[in-house]
Amino acid sequence: MSAPRTPLPTPEGPLSAAGAPNLPAGFGDTFTSRYVDAGAVRLHAVIGGDGPPLLMVHGWPETWYAWRLLMPTLARDFTVIAVDQRGMGLSDKPQDGYDTATQAGDLVALMDALGHKKCAVVAHDTGFAIGYALAADHPERVACAALLELPGSPGTVPSPPVFVPGPLNDRIWHLGFNRIDRLNEQLVAGREDLFFRWEFDAAATPLPDEVIDYYVALLSDPDALRGSFGWYRALDATIAQDGRRKADRLTMPVLGIGGERSFGDLVGPALQAVADDVQSVVIPGAGHFLAEESPAELLDVLNPFLASYRDGRTAVPAPRHEVPGGSRDSTAAQQ
Repeated sequence: MSAPRTPLPTPEGPLSAAGAPNLPAGFGDTFTSRYVDAGAVRLHAVIGGDGPPLLMVHGWPETWYAWRLLMPTLARDFTVIAVDQRGMGLSDKPQDGYDTATQAGDLVALMDALGHKKCAVVAHDTGFAIGYALAADHPERVACAALLELPGSPGTVPSPPVFVPGPLNDRIWHLGFNRIDRLNEQLVAGREDLFFRWEFDAAATPLPDEVIDYYVALLSDPDALRGSFGWYRALDATIAQDGRRKADRLTMPVLGIGGERSFGDLVGPALQAVADDVQSVVIPGAGHFLAEESPAELLDVLNPFLASYRDGRTAVPAPRHEVPGGSRDSTAAQQ
């Protein structure tokens, strides 16, 4: 007989559901933090609600906390599982394993440990690429996927040129910088506020200072800083993996969501290149950090898309959104 496992500690501090600031009223009555053994890593997830499982995967440079404004509403219909990616938040921060195949495997192991064989996925930014890998590598595990604010997972679309217009350069310059070995950490250490505040301000409708201060404080730690660059340093492996993945198209319902002031209507066409059943929506006036900038509008898009999964029905189109200069319709509604 194998020896019983040592119980995992209870997550604590400002990175946990118990210690994070400015949470919605009653958040702690529904959600709790858990450590979960997920194969090679221990992942942290904030879990609560009732219904079929909904896995939420944040982007860079955030944690599960990015979803806090959506989670109470979603928990009325779903068991919400907001996970910290490998290298981020309270999850383990190993030296390697940041390619999306490995990170998708982390999520499979997480859901196995929680007793869930199939789930819906909502994923943003770097999480978009991990969510795509999860759906492509393990299609039997994903019922549907809403992928936010990336103009395609790396390797499924052409790489951007080195020289791009200034406003776009402000948005994507970090893709190269974050991949550098060691030098980026040396340059950012002690200047985390300057670096990460620029990233939030360049990519979004300004988030409240206290929210940016919260993220900066969490990233002002050598292991956290290193872990935050892990996804980018593994891009060569991820691009090669995505080059193989796109040969087998996704067949589950997929919703691409862009912010009008960010990647906008680039998200949907990028997903149409790799998936058969795609809807797309652009949220008017929103920048990159949709869940924190426009939570009500994002819920208005997610709820009808996820309703078919919740109720076991055929997928329904996401609602139409108007933006200046024309409409951004659900592509499913146009077909």
